[in-house]
Amino acid sequence: MTTVTATEMQNNFGKYLQYVQSGNEVIILRNGKEVARLVSRERTVSFLTDELTGVLKSVYDEKALRAEKMAKYEDLG
Repeated sequence: MTTVTATEMQNNFGKYLQYVQSGNEVIILRNGKEVARLVSRERTVSFLTDELTGVLKSVYDEKALRAEKMAKYEDLG
């Protein structure tokens, strides 16, 4: 991973595009603040899948949800 200014990215886009295509990541700064991140498509899909899996594992409890739904139906009967 490397960090560059927006001006540096603009002036050397081809260089950084090639860098990203080889599996790396570029963070783009404007006025010293991170404004963008350039990553390859494959890495983005992988990152999103991993993140969603982590979120679902920590939040999603199938047994608890099923028990909650069953309790609602029992109250109706």
